[in-house]
Amino acid sequence: MKPLANTLVDGLGTLGVRLTLGLLWLLSWLPLSVLAALGWGLGALLHPLAGSRRRIALRNLQLCFPDRPEAERRALVRAHFRWLGRSLLERALFWYASPARIKRHLHIEGDIGLAEREMQTTGRPTMWLCPHFVGLDVAGAAILLCQERPGASIYQTQSNPVIDVAMKRGRLRFGNAEIFPRSDSVKPLFRAIKQGRGFFNLPDMDFGAKDAAFVPFFGVPAATLLAPSRMAKMLNMVVQPVIAETLPGGQGWRIHFLPAMADFPTDDAVADTARLNRLIEAEILKRPAQYLWVHKRFKTRPPGEPGFY
Repeated sequence: MKPLANTLVDGLGTLGVRLTLGLLWLLSWLPLSVLAALGWGLGALLHPLAGSRRRIALRNLQLCFPDRPEAERRALVRAHFRWLGRSLLERALFWYASPARIKRHLHIEGDIGLAEREMQTTGRPTMWLCPHFVGLDVAGAAILLCQERPGASIYQTQSNPVIDVAMKRGRLRFGNAEIFPRSDSVKPLFRAIKQGRGFFNLPDMDFGAKDAAFVPFFGVPAATLLAPSRMAKMLNMVVQPVIAETLPGGQGWRIHFLPAMADFPTDDAVADTARLNRLIEAEILKRPAQYLWVHKRFKTRPPGEPGFY
């Protein structure tokens, strides 16, 4: 499933996309408090307009929180769209604002120096596990701007070539990152990790049943990639969860560099993957409106089980 940002530009021609990017550049000059207010309003507008995404979010919450009243789940979806609207507009900063300005709004908590320390003392590379909260781009910026170890990530080629160029330029402009197309061989990525780059990994998307296991996510079997466990095992990686939290108004973002996962990975990739989902669940419960509920997290079902959407 495409991110909401891609859906919004699918109907635009090249000129329309370029105008949208020009608008984002203009928005990047606004104070964060103003940009946040505009994004909050955009999210409130998108909630009634993006009907299919709203229904997906409601279905996800029904599956994950069946005991909560429907009115509470609907209120949570409305709040989610406001945070999502903010993330769409605040992307302007990460694509166009100066690194110094971005850093002023980043509030770092936890062991941000883990990747550099591990490489220097043990020679082990680090995998940063970054679940899909709306501030995901912020986590990537914090990793590139606020710690010493260069990074690498997998990149999903965008259907719109203008957006594709803009996204790649935005993610590479800090000069210490490499991105590798998801469709390509993993060999160049593995080589970059062995050379010392940390790996920015997104562990909680549904990419189908291939190389995945159906492990519980809030009690519902969810197709979850086994790659984080297997990759960490193969490359002897330290695994550190990183959670991006968007703060109210113009306060910026708090990036939580959690402790490295102890006794991870093990020889049981399925058990490791279930453990990752439990960790993500615990973080969602701290800020439920900021998780990316508009993604079809339960799109792939076990054989013979009907679809949820």
